[in-house]
Amino acid sequence: MQELVKIDASEQIKRFQDFLESYCYPQIIDNLRKDHKFVIVDFAELSEFDLDLANELLEAPEDTIKAAELAVEQFDLENIKGFKVRFNNLPENQTIMIRNIRSDHIGKFMYVGGVVRQKSDVRPRVTAAKFECPVCGNIINVLQLNGSFKEPSKCGCGRKGKFMMLSKELVDAQGIVLEEVPENLEGGEQPKRINIFLKDDLVSPLSERKTNPGSKISITGIIKEVPIILKTGSKSTTFDLMIEANYIESVEETFYEVEISEEEEQKIVELSQDPELFSKLVDSTAPSIYGYDKVKEALLLQLAGGVRKVRRDKVISRGDVHVLLVGDPGSGKSAILKRITTIAPKGRYVAGRGVSGAGLTAAVVRDEFLKGWSLEAGALVLASNGICCIDEMDKMSPEDRDAMHEALEQQTVSISKANIQATLISRTTVLAAANPKFGRFDPYGIIAEQIDLPPALINRFDLIFIFKDIPDETKDEKMASHILKLHQEPDLYEPEIPTEFLRKYIAYAKQRVIPQITDSALNEIKDFYLKMRASGGVEEGIKAIPISARQLEALVRLTEASAKLRLSDKATKNDAKRAIELVQYCLMQVGFDKETGQIDIDRIATGISASQRSHISQIKEIISDLESKVGKTIPIDDIIEEAKDKGIAEEKVEEVLEKLKRVGEIYEPRNGFLSKI
Repeated sequence: MQELVKIDASEQIKRFQDFLESYCYPQIIDNLRKDHKFVIVDFAELSEFDLDLANELLEAPEDTIKAAELAVEQFDLENIKGFKVRFNNLPENQTIMIRNIRSDHIGKFMYVGGVVRQKSDVRPRVTAAKFECPVCGNIINVLQLNGSFKEPSKCGCGRKGKFMMLSKELVDAQGIVLEEVPENLEGGEQPKRINIFLKDDLVSPLSERKTNPGSKISITGIIKEVPIILKTGSKSTTFDLMIEANYIESVEETFYEVEISEEEEQKIVELSQDPELFSKLVDSTAPSIYGYDKVKEALLLQLAGGVRKVRRDKVISRGDVHVLLVGDPGSGKSAILKRITTIAPKGRYVAGRGVSGAGLTAAVVRDEFLKGWSLEAGALVLASNGICCIDEMDKMSPEDRDAMHEALEQQTVSISKANIQATLISRTTVLAAANPKFGRFDPYGIIAEQIDLPPALINRFDLIFIFKDIPDETKDEKMASHILKLHQEPDLYEPEIPTEFLRKYIAYAKQRVIPQITDSALNEIKDFYLKMRASGGVEEGIKAIPISARQLEALVRLTEASAKLRLSDKATKNDAKRAIELVQYCLMQVGFDKETGQIDIDRIATGISASQRSHISQIKEIISDLESKVGKTIPIDDIIEEAKDKGIAEEKVEEVLEKLKRVGEIYEPRNGFLSKI
């Protein structure tokens, strides 16, 4: 590096004044008008204007930034006092990972990126205090730079100690813990953390949102050392590191914060008028994965989401569409999940055994900052307003899966542990993938029985897709050539709509469009619902329930999402048809009862179809009748005989008796005989 020419302070202030006047004057005036007391300076512009000044900033940032702030205060503008100068766009070689910060970097101006893990409260902090000498009336100004409060040691007149404090200057201050982004790490490394100190306008409510736990940010700041005070009260020889932030920018936003320029807006509106809009969007969702058009369409609607409604009585209908993919291994589920996390901002990906209930919802941890307990948000909370992809859901332990129930339907996470009672918001869309019970689907078995997930959880998913891997010559040929070509030329299937633009398109739809359902769409949904309810075949006095009210809400959400993607504020009959098609497709795959030829949602919801339930109640009746005839111990053969008369096959009877034994309604006192408990 070239030899640094030390510039004296007054020269520095003058040079900064010239620079700010030529480059940033309009921005300063604009910010003052909006009552923002800071200006953001592009480092590239500064180094172009004056290289020495730029180098000085990197080597001795504290004094240089002070000089820049004094330079701004020289401008003849009202209310300019206390104006801050923030720098961004530092050169590549100033970027550093948290793990690589060493003692050489102390006092230097660096650029660090990471994810916010914890955040303390905002508290006032003294920056300077004025004291008066009681003997000669001299006023002494003491700067408060480090942790402990300093008083002047002596006055010019010779007096020592006991000075009167006249006033103190306070600024708002806050600490956050920044952790490295896992993507940049090598194999078995654990992400390192560092404390960041924010003050003044960096903790204003506007920038507060940027630093919420879970958001990715990059920070420009000065690296400082902090003395560690031992229990004895003396200072330790090791020091802690901290970064005093000068500027923060958020790297990853939710769909609601993606910025869209006017040109992009025109392009987006143009695309929405395209008659081929849906097929183009579907093709661009996951171009490298062959087939599954219905699934891709559902994922597209999931990214757009429905409309969240809060009624007067504070009952909330969620707008997020949850989707579950259950399929044979190797059918591309994880690839789809990974792809969706790249399209959606704030997408999180978690998988199977590596997930605990606390990691999904929230954990109570000891807080080093404020001492005591604090909450650390889990994946579902961190992905609020985004999407959380949960892979290998069947491998999670049941207790951990139960933690998701509330987050899926109520969209909150409540915690009551270690004197913390809190409700966190998790407006998260969930896309989950699981394998069937025995690893693969048995093509001849009943699908609903092969999904090994609790009924209450399954019921919360709006759409359930089944991926079956069944040999089929033409399809296999197409798929094989698709996959092999991809290996030959990795970028062969470029999406028709580039990922970045697709992201902006969905963001625009989510930000600007709040569709309302038209009467024609409502009637379409209502007709479908009533038709499905009526079609539940009556079998031996028990009705199959083909569809429940939860699916009705799912239909509404999907209809709204379809209108959003068309950027239309009215959800029409066609949107309703698209939603009905998807729901029907899912129900046919999962809820179809071959015995009755009916769609039966109980299959999915409880794992026992209505026809089975009717057998159970009939056999319970038979047992009661026989009990009154032959006494407590009833021969099994008699039960089978009676059931035959009622048209129930022998293996069905045995299956039902097994079930009743399992739930503890009957027991076998001796071989071949049953008794009621």
